[in-house]
Parts: sequence; C-alpha cells; structure tokens
Amino acid sequence: MRVLTLPGWQGSGPGHWQSRWEALHGHLRVEQHDWLRPLRGDWTARLEDVVLAQGEGAPVLLAAHSLGCLLAAWWAAHSRHAHRVAGALLVAPPDIERDDIRQALPSWAPPARQRLPFASVLVASSDDPYGSLPSARRLAAGWGAVFHPLGARGHVNADSGLGDWPEGHRLLLDLIGSPS
Repeated sequence: MRVLTLPGWQGSGPGHWQSRWEALHGHLRVEQHDWLRPLRGDWTARLEDVVLAQGEGAPVLLAAHSLGCLLAAWWAAHSRHAHRVAGALLVAPPDIERDDIRQALPSWAPPARQRLPFASVLVASSDDPYGSLPSARRLAAGWGAVFHPLGARGHVNADSGLGDWPEGHRLLLDLIGSPS
C-alpha cells in the first residue's frame, strides 16, 4: 500500500517526521507547486493527480500534517476517487477560521466538515500555536476521525522532538483494515 505524505504550508523540512518517513519507509510526498502561497484549488488538483497516478487497484494511505489535513478533507469532499484511500493520519490541523490564520491563508476557509469516506485518526497537541484542542476535537467529530491527544508537543513538527515518530507511524499503519 502506498503512503502519500501531505505537508502543510511551507512544506516539511528534513527533520520533520514526514520527511523522515519518506526516507525511512519510501513514502511519497505530494509535491505542491507553491508551498509559500497555497491555494486550496491548486493543492486539491495536485492531490487528485497523484492519487490517480497510483492506479485503480492501488489503495493509498494519507499522512497529513497541518494544512495537509484540511487538504485531505477538502479533496475527499470533492473527489470521485476518495474510495482509493484506505485511511488517513491527520496531524495538527490548524484552526483555519481563527482570524490570523484565515488572513494568512484566505482560500482555505471554511474547512470541509463532512464525514470522511475512509478510516482516520486525528492527532492534536495541547499547546499547538496554530490550533486548539477544542478546534481539533470539532474537526475530528465532523470528519468521523478517532481523536488522539498527544500532550504538549507544539505543532507536531520537527521542533517537537519526535524524530522518526514510530508511534505516529504505528497509528497510520493501524488504519489498514479499520472500518471507515
């Protein structure tokens, strides 16, 4: 099964768990055309292209971080190919409706709120500067995702000291065969 990583705004640097998973496990990054000025429509079209490129009989898992979580949900709400996804790990989604974040990323609000058509786990930190636990819980409830609080780990990125984050990778792999 192919794992697609969906980085957030500005991408994921070499110390980020997504980049480390790509190097360790051969996961494929969905490269966006513009990491600094993300447009929801452009990012959604790119995800669609990459999912389709995997082939009809090749289910995928999504490993999304930050804005990548909102991308996964928006894509699932609008794609006729969401059935190709077996599950998604959604880590540290930002509160896109918070004034400062909405102004920085104006094309991303409102987020998709429908139940995802695949199994999912939403991981959130209690001290994420871009999203609160209540906001993450609301997204998890709307998406039908299992909510997994991580404690105080910031934005769950390279600065969080997770290294290869084997616990997160286990959460991702546990989605295989989970009911949606």
